[in-house]
Amino acid sequence: MDRNQFTGLILMFGLLAVYFTWFAPEPPVTEELTTQEEPIAETIEQASPADSITTLPTVSDSAMASLNVQKYGAFAFAAQGDESVQTIENSEMWITFSNKGGRIIKVVLKKHKDYLGNPLVLVDDTKSKTDLIVDHNGRKVNLSELAFKPTVKNIGDTTQISYVLTDGNFSIVQKYLIPPTGFEVAYSVAGKNLNTILNPSDINYNWNHAINRAENNLEDGRYNSNVRYYLSNGDYDELAERSTEFEDETLGTQVKWVSFKQKFFTAAIIAKTAFKSGYVTQTVNFADTTSVKNLSMQMLIPYSDFANGFDARYYFGSNNYDILKKVAPEFEENLDMGWGPLPLVNKYLIIPIFHFLERFFTNYGIIILIIVVVIRLLLAPLTWKSHMSMAKMRAMKPELDEIKAKHDGDMQKAQQEQMKLYQQVGINPVSGCIPMLLQMPILFSLFFFFPNAVELRQQSFLWAHDLSTYDSVLRLPFEIPFYGDHVSLFTLLMTLSTILYTWSNSQITTIQGPMKTLQYMMPIMFLFVLNSYASGLTFYYFVSNMVTFGQTVLFRKIIDEDKIHALLQENKKKNANKKKSKFQQRLEDAMKANQEAQKNKKKKK
Repeated sequence: MDRNQFTGLILMFGLLAVYFTWFAPEPPVTEELTTQEEPIAETIEQASPADSITTLPTVSDSAMASLNVQKYGAFAFAAQGDESVQTIENSEMWITFSNKGGRIIKVVLKKHKDYLGNPLVLVDDTKSKTDLIVDHNGRKVNLSELAFKPTVKNIGDTTQISYVLTDGNFSIVQKYLIPPTGFEVAYSVAGKNLNTILNPSDINYNWNHAINRAENNLEDGRYNSNVRYYLSNGDYDELAERSTEFEDETLGTQVKWVSFKQKFFTAAIIAKTAFKSGYVTQTVNFADTTSVKNLSMQMLIPYSDFANGFDARYYFGSNNYDILKKVAPEFEENLDMGWGPLPLVNKYLIIPIFHFLERFFTNYGIIILIIVVVIRLLLAPLTWKSHMSMAKMRAMKPELDEIKAKHDGDMQKAQQEQMKLYQQVGINPVSGCIPMLLQMPILFSLFFFFPNAVELRQQSFLWAHDLSTYDSVLRLPFEIPFYGDHVSLFTLLMTLSTILYTWSNSQITTIQGPMKTLQYMMPIMFLFVLNSYASGLTFYYFVSNMVTFGQTVLFRKIIDEDKIHALLQENKKKNANKKKSKFQQRLEDAMKANQEAQKNKKKKK
């Protein structure tokens, strides 16, 4: 600092001292505010409000009142009230309300923790805010900036908290009903004599919400969070879940519900009738590692509904299928269960079995193990059919080898003769594949169920501390592309067991050539793909591989291949002059046509 700067600083301090000594205004006299409120239930905790209204030292009360009148008009009387908060709890959550706007500012789920072990804050007062904006003679007045008068009372075992804004001529009343259990909060807003102060235009309901980080894997959380919505005409849709870019959508029709969905939890509002229309957005602030995604909704409430009574419900809870399906139509879509037929498999097979086993077992590793056994038993008839088909193919291997040697180098002729042999002995070459294909929906449905099951969240088993995310037994000092910076032991065991099962099968199948080598590529690919997936999923696949391997050994002991070969030979004699089926004839004609085309192509060359 040079001499001129120092001199200027001394002069400024001198002028300020003179001003506050001789010219400062007298401090305003503040009157103690008292309110008559109904007794609060024992389960309610209320924060103490500030002792007095704080005023800026350089602005007089009259000047502030004038500014409030300019900004809020007839609502100016509520612009300088103290803020007080009321916290109400039920069996599942603590909900904190503010009289500023009469709104929910914080929701904490009792039975869940975040990845650091702290209480799980689903709605954070520093990151989430709702606004009700009305049109007051051309002014856009945000009711969340005004002080409502709170009243709390019990109606049976339900707690009701009301917020009233009134000057004696008009009033706006917001009510919340909190049941003793559950994740829903009923909400209503209604007005009286509003026509005298409000233009009859739609009311803006806005909710800006940054999802609090609850899971260790931030990237996975961002890939599994988005805005979802359901319209009154039955259409369900959502913004791109895996997108980290700015996404938005205009909802130009009646909107029944809008949700802010994250991987295991959802915050949503469900209208009793419908919002008139809306606009939703989502984006990611990569600089903020405490938030997953920034989501928002801007909904319109018809003026007549607002004036006469608009009813809705909030949902603040986990993505548990049995709970979600009871909230609203299609609300279970907030739980990712796959695409196509996969949700049906999860809804009507996997989830019922899972929840049934929860009644008897508290260890989720044991539950997964039992699910493996149940699924393998259900699929046993298909597995048996597949093994019988492979046994028939093995029994015919000497004849198939003869055909291959006879037409060495001419694959088409060899295939034609093989098809003829299959027809004579009564083998359908694709019958072994069909049972395997029928099992695929179950296999893929589990691919969605385990990573998204909130029941597995933070449940440990063996070395896995959380079955809803990957297990790590070794942290690498570097990152391997497409693999990660950790080693998942369950994924490694799953890969090794798959390779073992593949090798065992290759010893008894007729697969030859490059396909025999390529079948080992799939397990290696899954080693990379599943290394960062839920350990519950890779544990299931590992145990399933071992059970399947045991089934294979058992079936091989039961199946008498010599007896099968003799039966096939009898079929060959019976069907020697049997007319070909239409399918076999078409297949043979196609092969001949292809053979002729190949010959013509060679001639042209």
